[in-house]
Amino acid sequence: MEWKRRDLLDLQSLDKEEIELILETAKSFRQVSTRDVKKVPALRGKTVALLFYEASTRTRVSFELAAKRLSADVVNIASSSSSSTKGESILDTALNLEAMNVDMIVVRHYSSGVPYVLSKNLKAAIINAGDGCREHPTQGLLDIFTVQEKLGSVKGRNITIVGDVLHSRVARSNIFGFKKLGANVTVCGPSTLMPRCVKELGVEVSYDLEASMKKSDCVIVLRLQKERQQEVFLPSLREYARLFGLSQSKLDKASKDLLIMHPGPTNRGVEIGADVADGCQSVILEQVTNGLAIRMAVLYLLLGTKELQ
Repeated sequence: MEWKRRDLLDLQSLDKEEIELILETAKSFRQVSTRDVKKVPALRGKTVALLFYEASTRTRVSFELAAKRLSADVVNIASSSSSSTKGESILDTALNLEAMNVDMIVVRHYSSGVPYVLSKNLKAAIINAGDGCREHPTQGLLDIFTVQEKLGSVKGRNITIVGDVLHSRVARSNIFGFKKLGANVTVCGPSTLMPRCVKELGVEVSYDLEASMKKSDCVIVLRLQKERQQEVFLPSLREYARLFGLSQSKLDKASKDLLIMHPGPTNRGVEIGADVADGCQSVILEQVTNGLAIRMAVLYLLLGTKELQ
């Protein structure tokens, strides 16, 4: 199929064929990073602005490397060094960037919905690099890509997402993406960190991690989003780690082929043990590698094809 969207705002609105096109495109770009010369001229002459209002390492660097390896020019803007410190709105900041003929804005913001506001008001392409608790589409895509590469197929696989589902934008993108490709998704965590209407997304809900792991092909561990929690949701971190932290003792009771994933950054000793994060069943660093290929694919599809409608 041919890519026809100007923006990538979420996985909820994408159909199965669009997701598969991104995954297929990423396969070819993954090989680019293994070459001696890690560049292709696909986006030569294009300018990509990275507008991040939240701290980020993996996502920001991954987008920057992806753009540079496609030969685009990159402008990197952090909120602490932007005019937002003087009271300028993010829309005004983005409009000023567009006035300088920027072709794309990759935005991360602590408020849900910001990428949608920019998309409605700008002609530049917009990529959502994470908005509040809503979605993080490229993280969802790279997680799907990793499972597909390791297990051969996503359809029919049993995926467990464990942790702070309530505040996790990664969980939402994973649910939408994996479900559309035919996977069975279970969310697991304390009842206080479970969205009230999560079953309406077509997932199973579990409060027993060990039981969920025994029937899973992959476990995606989420970080406690303490920066987004406005209330006290847990009695203690020790109790959370005991019940829902992925330890080696829990892993020993599950399949030896079980994949362990984490979007990062990891809080070792809380949601995941150090021995598990570094163990042979962990594909956490492969997720990072695949994230670069996915973001190259998304940048190429949005900017590297013929003029978008």
